[in-house]
Formats: sequence, structure tokens, C-alpha cells
Amino acid sequence: MIVAIDGPSASGKSTAARNLAARLGLRFLDTGAMYRAVTWVALERGIDPADAAALEDLARSLEMSFDDRGLLFVLGKPVEAHIRGPRVTGAVSQVSAHGGVRMHVVARQRELAREWGGLVAEGRDTSTVVFPQADHKFFLWASAKERARRRAEEIGQPEAAERIAAELEARDRFDSTRAIAPLRQASDAVRIDSDGLLPDQVVDALERAIHEAGGAGQSGSRRSTAR
Repeated sequence: MIVAIDGPSASGKSTAARNLAARLGLRFLDTGAMYRAVTWVALERGIDPADAAALEDLARSLEMSFDDRGLLFVLGKPVEAHIRGPRVTGAVSQVSAHGGVRMHVVARQRELAREWGGLVAEGRDTSTVVFPQADHKFFLWASAKERARRRAEEIGQPEAAERIAAELEARDRFDSTRAIAPLRQASDAVRIDSDGLLPDQVVDALERAIHEAGGAGQSGSRRSTAR
């Protein structure tokens, strides 16, 4: 079974997908981590985020794998501590917008799905581009205000919520208007509005929608909003 979850930055996709995978007994794939890894290695090697050709070469050759917990390794070494910082965050949108980068990363993501025999994947184009034939598709939504509040609490800076909201709105505009694989809700995805929901409640909504759709082998094709 393949479950694809899309949504804007900081909407809680990673937490929801990771916990849903655990409940369903599937592997978890953080597609965004792979673009962050390409970005981090590029910055470490002095590659300009605007250099499409060099970045495509890097994405083609970069060895990326995941452990059973869904943590990313590059060239056999753990990289989670390196790819989540502001330096990578500030450049990853530009790097991931290059078509050549996306082509090679998407190919690796599909390869992992075959190797693992199923997964729960999250990102911005998992249901529209990476796994358009996924058994279950979701679009996890939360307002910029709510996402900013969560992010500010997470970093222990509640006073930064307004600034973070502006940054998230700018990221949303970039991701939804880029020419290649823009962020959008698939026509056959179930929309989950997570404003006011606790993490476990979001996973409950996802799991309930899967069971109501008939479980494995059935498409989550109802155009509805779950709450």
C-alpha cells in the first residue's frame, strides 16, 4: 500500500506521516529530507543553488538511504543534524525547483517504494507527481497563523509567530507557483484541515479515511474535507 500526503510547509505532514506509517506497519518516506540533503551537500561543496546543471549531476550521483526509523543517510552517514538548519532551509526551495534535481530524486523515491513494498510518503508533490497512482491520497492543510504558532512553540520563541507566518506565506506562494511540480491538492485527495487538532487526532482522521475507503488497494478518491 502506498499512502501519499501533501501539504504546505509546517502543516504537520512529517509527524502525521511517521505516526500513520507506524500504525499501518509501513515504512515512512520524508521526500523533503532528500531535497534538503541535496541542498546541504551542494552548499558544503560550494555549488550555487542557481546552478541547475551542477545540481542535477549531484542529485544523479548522490547516494541516499533511510533507516527503519525513517532517518536519512547520505553516503552511509546520518545527516539529519545537518539538513534541518536555517542555512539549508533558506536554499532548499531554490534547489528543489530545478527540474533535473526533481527528476533524479523522484526516481529514487519510486525505487524506494519498490524496495520497501509500500510506504507512507509526505511532501509537496507526492500525490500529484511522485505517486499519482497511490492507494490513498491526502492533502494536509493548516492556516499560516496556526502553522506559525506551532513552529514558534516548537523553537521556544512564541514572540516570533508573526514573522514565521510571513515566511510561511512566502514559502507557500513560491511552492504553489513554481513551474515544476507545484504544491497543489490532487483532485482525488482527501483534504484534512488540522487547525485545532492535536497530532494524534490528525493521524486518527487519516487512518479513519483509509479504513472507510476500504483499506489497501482502494483509492482515497472522495473529494471531501475530513476534520
